[in-house]
This record gives sequence, structure tokens and C-alpha cells, in this order.
Amino acid sequence: MRDGLDAYELSLAKRADALTTACVHAGEEPDPRTGALEAPLVLSSAFAFDDAEHAAGAFRGDNDAYIYGRWRNPTVEVLEHKLAALEGTASACATASGMAAIAGAILANCDAGHHVVAPRSMYAESARLLRERLPRFGITTTFVDGSDPAAYAEAIRPNTRALYIETPSNPNLRITDIARVVALARSRGLWTLADNTFATPFAQTPAALGVDLVVHSMTKGLGGHGDAIGGVICGSEEQVARARDFSVKGLGGVLAPFNAFLVARGLRTFALRQRQSNATAARLAHDLARLASVSAVHHPSLASHPGHELAVTQMHAFGSLLSFELEPNARGSALDRGRKVLEGVRTITHAVSLGDARSLLTHPASTTHSTMPKADREGAGIGDGLLRLSVGLEAHHDLLEDLSRAIASA
Repeated sequence: MRDGLDAYELSLAKRADALTTACVHAGEEPDPRTGALEAPLVLSSAFAFDDAEHAAGAFRGDNDAYIYGRWRNPTVEVLEHKLAALEGTASACATASGMAAIAGAILANCDAGHHVVAPRSMYAESARLLRERLPRFGITTTFVDGSDPAAYAEAIRPNTRALYIETPSNPNLRITDIARVVALARSRGLWTLADNTFATPFAQTPAALGVDLVVHSMTKGLGGHGDAIGGVICGSEEQVARARDFSVKGLGGVLAPFNAFLVARGLRTFALRQRQSNATAARLAHDLARLASVSAVHHPSLASHPGHELAVTQMHAFGSLLSFELEPNARGSALDRGRKVLEGVRTITHAVSLGDARSLLTHPASTTHSTMPKADREGAGIGDGLLRLSVGLEAHHDLLEDLSRAIASA
């Protein structure tokens, strides 16, 4: 097993080498007026025109003059160019948050009466958007086993418009066959949307497999420092322009320029951060799988993972997120044991979110996925004893010691 992990870490180094230059330079050039190496932080809400025709031309789209901060901002555009380069798409649109990106992408492409097929195992707020919020506007969703492409096919209706993908899924890291879902969508004249937040472009590039729109919460691994909220929609020029017009210009889901500055700064070290956290996550997954007190470990690097072989073919790396399950014991229920582990860690931080430089541990059933009806949560495989770990940049041996001690005492 050690040899396999060593080989995996070598592949991570090669992936980092492939992305590092784009992380540093894509979308950025020295400021032509001052020579400043850092892209200027432009905080202006409005921009001056040269004359009346210049202004009229800007509103007609005849020139590329900046008009108003809700429409375009130079600092935000630097970030968008970098994100498009990393995700391998023609264009990208930054939004106020990941949820703004998801909602905007769907609403820009679905009308009242349309139907979406989505996985049961997914981020709870995304599920809540599809289950509770969008039906108010006439958009309905059928939730299926995302690891089974046939389940997507069976759920398609005459009014289905989109197939939604989240892989690896939150929080139990189930794997969806992206290429097969894309092929299904194209055969039925549908479009596809993939939430790539868990994987990041380091570990997976859904657009290369044919996905129409790729969304992220930039708050997570892209920004990487837990200090900026943001989202992004990546895709073709036409599709991104439609999403931008609806979600940013129309609904006002605007990314603040300072947050764009922070995320762009975080992206310069993105490949190096992901190399480290992906390597540590795989080692921790294998370590935890050997603990008798842990009933299951979910990480695509494990040969025991149901989606392991598929992940090998469609992912560049296995990601920095893992989850593990605790069973009841004489000292308490699975829920009690999970809470004791949360309260017992010292190096790892008990907090929601993911993709931070810090390792973060959370209990989905009582926090991030508590809004899901219990039956839906259980149907998605999210048990009371499931804990989700976002692996940061700390040393492997420190994280393992912290987890082992907290689990043993629970």
C-alpha cells in the first residue's frame, strides 16, 4: 500500500506542475499605467465615459468600456480569466457565492414547467434549492442515485431540461460517471451542470468530459484561506454570458472586488496547496480504514470505494475531502460518538466549510445536512455517525494523532 501511495504522490506532483504556471500568471499582466505586478483593486461602482457616443456604444455592446460595477469590474475580470484557464473553459463568470452560481446557472437555463434530475447525495443547500425554493417558480426536481447513470435515464420526463452532477458528492464522496451522464443528456437534448467544488480543477475538469456548465463555491479550495465568499460559473462564451446576464446583471449576485482580489491571490498557490492536501487525505483515508473503531471510510483513493475504478479514469486526483463513519458502542450512540470526536480534536478545527488551509471537521447530520428531511438524508447515505473531514496543510502525523486519540476516546 505504501508503494501505491508513493506513486500517487508522484502523480500529484505532475498535476501540480501542469497547473502552477497558470495559477500564477493566467489573466494577469503588469498594470500598463503603473507597472504594478498585482492587479489593481478597483473599488469604483461607476466608470467615466470619453463622450456621449462612447457611452452609447458601451450600452449597445459596440465597445468594451466599463459601465457599472454590477455589470463588469476589472479586478473581477482578472479572476474570471484565471478560473476559465484552470477549468479549461472559454469563459467564466464570478458570482457573490457558490449558491448564487448554482441558482443563477439553473435559473438562466430553466423556465417554469421545466424539470431537473439531480443526485440524492449532494450539498444540502443545493438540495434545498432544488427541493424547496425552485418549485415556487415552477421548476421541479427528481432526486436519484447519482452513482447510477441508468437512474438518471429513468427519471427523465418530457419536460426535463437539465441533468445535475455533483461528484465526488457531499458528504459521502459518491462518484458519478460524468461522461455517461453527458452522453445521456446529449442524446435527449438536455444540458448538464456539474458542481466541481469538492474536486476542484486540480482533481477533476468536468468540461473536458463534455459538461456544459461547471460551478464552484470559490469560498472553498479555490480561495483556500477561509477569508472570502464567492462562486463561479464556467463554460462556453454563450452559456456564461446568458448566466451572467441573469444571475449577476439581472439578480445582482455580484462578487465584491476585494473578494475577487483575495481569491485571485489564493489561486496563485492553489496547485501547491492541493498537492499537499490531496496527498495527506489519501494517507489519512488508508490510516482510518485500518482502525477497528471506524466502520467505514469514504475516499475515492481506497480500492474498497465503489467508485474507485471510475475515479481513476475521470479524475486527475482523488481530492482533499474524506468522510468516515462511527457505529454505536457501549459509551454511546453513533450520534453521541460523532459529537465526542468533534469535541476531542485539538489540531483539527470543528467548523463547517472546506478547502481551507486548516483541516476542518464537521458532523453533517446535525449541521450542514440538518435541513434535509431525515428520510432524504438516510436515502443519501448520511448516517448519524458520519463525520466529514476537509484536509488542510497540517502534517499528516499530527492529523492522524489527533484523529486517533479523539476516536479512541469517543
